[in-house]
Amino acid sequence: MNSTEMVTPAPRRFVAPTSRQALRLARAALGDGALVLASRTHADGFEVVAMGDGDTALLVEQAAAAPPLPAGPAPGASAPDSVLSELHSMRSMIEERLAGVVWNDQQRRDPVRGRLLRTMLGCGFSTRLSRALLEKLPAGHSYAEGLAFVRAELVRAVPVQEDEAQVLGRGGVYALVGPTGVGKTTTTAKLAARCVMRFGAERMALVTTDGYRIGAYEQLRIYGQILGVPVYAVKDAAHLQTVLEELRDKHMVLVDTVGMSQRDRSVSDQIAMLCNAGRPVNRLLLLNAAAHGDTLNEVVYAYQRADRENALVGCIFTKLDEAPLHGALLDTVIRHRLPVHYLSDGQKVPENLAVMDPEQFVDAVLRSPPAGSLFTCEPLGGDASEGAALEIERARAQADRLRQQYQRLIRAMAHDAEEVAAAAAALQQSDVGFDAARALWNDADAAARPVASLLQELADVARGEIGTSCDAHVLAVCGRARLDPNERQETYDIESCLLASDRTGLPLAAPNQWLAMPGDDRWGGRQVQWLRTMEFGRPVVALLPRLAPAEDLVAWQEQRLRWVARASATTLATPAGCGEPTALSRLQPEFGPGEDVTCKGQAARRAVAELPVTVATASGIQLPLRCVFMRTVAAGSGKILQQSWLLTNVGPEVPPQRLAQWQEWAARLDGCMRLTAKGLSLLGGVGELGDPAMMNRLLVAGQVATTASRLLQLEGERADRTRILLTELAGRQVRLDRPHSGAVLYEGLAKLFPLLEALAADVAEASPVGSPA
Repeated sequence: MNSTEMVTPAPRRFVAPTSRQALRLARAALGDGALVLASRTHADGFEVVAMGDGDTALLVEQAAAAPPLPAGPAPGASAPDSVLSELHSMRSMIEERLAGVVWNDQQRRDPVRGRLLRTMLGCGFSTRLSRALLEKLPAGHSYAEGLAFVRAELVRAVPVQEDEAQVLGRGGVYALVGPTGVGKTTTTAKLAARCVMRFGAERMALVTTDGYRIGAYEQLRIYGQILGVPVYAVKDAAHLQTVLEELRDKHMVLVDTVGMSQRDRSVSDQIAMLCNAGRPVNRLLLLNAAAHGDTLNEVVYAYQRADRENALVGCIFTKLDEAPLHGALLDTVIRHRLPVHYLSDGQKVPENLAVMDPEQFVDAVLRSPPAGSLFTCEPLGGDASEGAALEIERARAQADRLRQQYQRLIRAMAHDAEEVAAAAAALQQSDVGFDAARALWNDADAAARPVASLLQELADVARGEIGTSCDAHVLAVCGRARLDPNERQETYDIESCLLASDRTGLPLAAPNQWLAMPGDDRWGGRQVQWLRTMEFGRPVVALLPRLAPAEDLVAWQEQRLRWVARASATTLATPAGCGEPTALSRLQPEFGPGEDVTCKGQAARRAVAELPVTVATASGIQLPLRCVFMRTVAAGSGKILQQSWLLTNVGPEVPPQRLAQWQEWAARLDGCMRLTAKGLSLLGGVGELGDPAMMNRLLVAGQVATTASRLLQLEGERADRTRILLTELAGRQVRLDRPHSGAVLYEGLAKLFPLLEALAADVAEASPVGSPA
């Protein structure tokens, strides 16, 4: 091998029976400064992927010596060089480690927060909930004050049942569900005993669907004999319906169900049987205190997803006496908003069943973990203040070392810092709103910032964009986009109101967004009411995906709100000179010659026509409107390929061809609304209920979506190079034979924003104090 030949260092893999042994092997081979890139289980035990500290420096040198990023790969060109390819494969690992650096920095600045995190983890809470709660902790608190804050927040957040007397007073059918061995039969007997003491045995009945477990019915029958309560065994859904019908005179019926693993596909069948029993069945989920937190999470997911329309009414904690830590229980019910009804901590009937008292339970959870626990964070040794100081110093050293290593890796991964800077400069000079998007993104999770302040800033951004990009009107495109389910498996829609240019149709700003449940059909009300309160210096025209109720149209007319809405073929309207309302599809306007277009892969002609019509309300008011007809026919045969209809109250100063073009632009902006959902997921999603930064993330995601959409339409060689860079930053392969994806560009922007911050910080650290920038 020649001395000038470059050798690319590669990560090394170490396999051992345990993770500790694999880490020892890595440190023995690569030194104490070894950088662990990834770890996973392996067929032979445990695998660790690591690099030596010197290897990362060599990677940086090789990246600096490599040629600049080309304008775009030639057709058929090979993938980027091995160094860049290898670093791209480490992308998720680098981001996770950088998140750790950020947390270490926070712990260094606020050691109390670090100690509280250790306390919560030691009590069994998840890292995610612990960090989310501690982010709300005001600065300057002592450890005791911080612990009191944590206690108060947990007591406030834990959901509990309403007054027990009211719940039992209403009566009804309650089914106890949950995995095998969680204690359903014993808990059923305990609940039955409480009800008998309150209402008497003659007003109670017990039912079991457990025909699989040996002795299940006999166990419940013995409890029933002791309490003087009848017990019924049912075989299937029809039998359950019959039995519950016979027991309509009973004030309370408790159903003991078959225990099923949360991974058993029969869970949905069991829930369907209960929900189709002819009477409302309230399901109470039993959660085993001795189960791991991930197991509890799976159990709730499984039993919630089984029938979302008939949700769980609450849960009961069981086997509390068998578990040393109860933090995972609280963590689970807080995240899933599942009310806790009772606590069960033994086998005695009915003594070992109590109503949930959140303050007492939180106090019990926050007590110190058992001494010598093998599965909790180690306590600070020696004197508390001395241990805290050592912990802070250790965190500072770790954060500094990781920051240096990962900034080197970031520079290598970017391949050429000058190319990144040039792309950023091009974006700043382009009319895509890059500077505002970057500033908002970097501040998206600032929980302390009031939403009203962010809304004002977004409105100011919108006015600035409108002043340079709109002619006579501002287009307000109203619509919805579906979000992915959050951790509680709830789905939401984003109600969006994008402001667009009446000159180009490009989105300019998203000054407001709302969350709505999918079943909420009030799709346009909030957007329209908000538009009425805003002043953008030009008349606003709301572009609606469908026609609102006629009464709403009358109200909007009185409020002088201009709108254009898509109408269906069956919409009834009365044309001028005709006394009878007619479906829009039956009207015959006169079309002009139209323009040549391509439709459904063939040559076609598209023409636009207009007729004045009136639409009647339920109260008999006649609303005068314009109806715009759009028709596309095949060039040769004249066959109709597409046709659509618009209704509007916009005056004749806007020709029908322009109105049709506005609605085409509005349909294209559906993609921008979907990008808002993409951005929200990149920023952390909907998050927990009460998350103070959730609305901030939603608003920022909408504004950055307009930047990604405009960048997708930007023309020029520099724009092409920027899109290629963003695609590579997103870890995607560049294909010149395929159009760029808005979602990929959005992901690339999400990587570019922190990359620019890291490079700026690196330049600042490299510049001596007082030297010119």
